[in-house]
Amino acid sequence: MLVDGKWTDNWQPVQATDSKGGFVRQVSSFRNWVTPDGAPGPTGEGGFRAAAGRYHLYVALICPWASRALIARRLKGLEEAISLSVVEPVISAEGWRFGTSPGATPDAVNGATYIHEIYTRADPHFTGRATVPVLWDKVRGTIVNNESADIVRMLNSGFGDLASNQFDLRPADLLDEIDALNDDIYPRLNNGVYRAGFATTQAAYEEAFWDVFSMLETLEGRLCAGKGPFLFGERLTETDIRLFVTLVRFDAAYHGVFKCNLKKLAEYPALSAYVADMLAVPGVRETVNIDHIKQGYYSIRTLNPNGIVPVGPDLPGLAPVARA
Repeated sequence: MLVDGKWTDNWQPVQATDSKGGFVRQVSSFRNWVTPDGAPGPTGEGGFRAAAGRYHLYVALICPWASRALIARRLKGLEEAISLSVVEPVISAEGWRFGTSPGATPDAVNGATYIHEIYTRADPHFTGRATVPVLWDKVRGTIVNNESADIVRMLNSGFGDLASNQFDLRPADLLDEIDALNDDIYPRLNNGVYRAGFATTQAAYEEAFWDVFSMLETLEGRLCAGKGPFLFGERLTETDIRLFVTLVRFDAAYHGVFKCNLKKLAEYPALSAYVADMLAVPGVRETVNIDHIKQGYYSIRTLNPNGIVPVGPDLPGLAPVARA
C-alpha cells in the first residue's frame, strides 16, 4: 500500500473490514473520462480528448476488473488505438509487477517495475492501493481513470469514430435494465466471491457465500427462461462482460481458494453454456489466460501459504453446451 507516495508494507489482500469482519473494497481514486471532444465526463475534469495512440491500458490477466476493460477494448476494436501492458500473474511483495514471463510485458510507456510507480507518477502523494485496470494519458502523463466500470463505458462511447460500432455495450433502450441487473450482480456475485474469500469471520463468510450461490441460481433461471445467448437476448452488453469475468474464474479460483464450494460452475448447465457462448465471441477468448488466473489467486499467501497452484481445471466452455 502507498502512504503519501511511499510504499509502506508488503502487499496484503485486505486493507479494510466492516464491523462484522467483512471485506471492504477500496473506492477508485481517479475518475476522469475520455470523451470524443475532450469535454468533461460524468465525473472528474475535462481535457482528455479521444485520440489514437494517446492512451495506454495497464491490466492484470488474473483480475476480473481489469479483464472487463480488456474485453471492452477488444469488442470495440481499439487495440491499435490504445496500447497495452500486462503485469505478471504472481502478486509480489510490492503488488503488481511488470515482467517478461509468458503472457506478461514490461512497461514500455513509463518504464516502471511496479504498478504503484504509475500511481506516484500521477500523484506523488497518493495514499491507497495501486489497483488495475489503469487508463493512462501519455500526453498529460497522468492516470485518467482506475475504475473498471467507468473505463468500460468510455471505451464503449468515449472514443467516437475510433471505435467499432459492432457492439453497443449500453444501448439506450436497455439502460435501466442494465443498471438494475448490474446493481444486483455486483454485490452478490462479482464482489461476493471476494467477500467470501477475504472474510475474517465465519458470519461474514457465510453471508457472502449464500449471496454468491443465490445469485448464481437466479442467473441460471434467467438464462434458462431467456431467449439468449446473452443476458438481454441477442445483444451483448456491459452486464455480460461483468458477469463473464467472474464466471470464467469460478471453478479455477473462487471454488477453491475463495471457499465458494457449494457447487461448481460446471454444475449449472445454462451458466456453463453462457460462458461457452461468451468465449465464442470473437476476441473474448484471447483475453482469458487460465494459467495467469490460477497462478495469481493461488499466490495470495494469506489464503494459500504454500503457494501450490492446482493443475486443473482447464479453460471452461471449450464448446457450446445445449441449454436445458
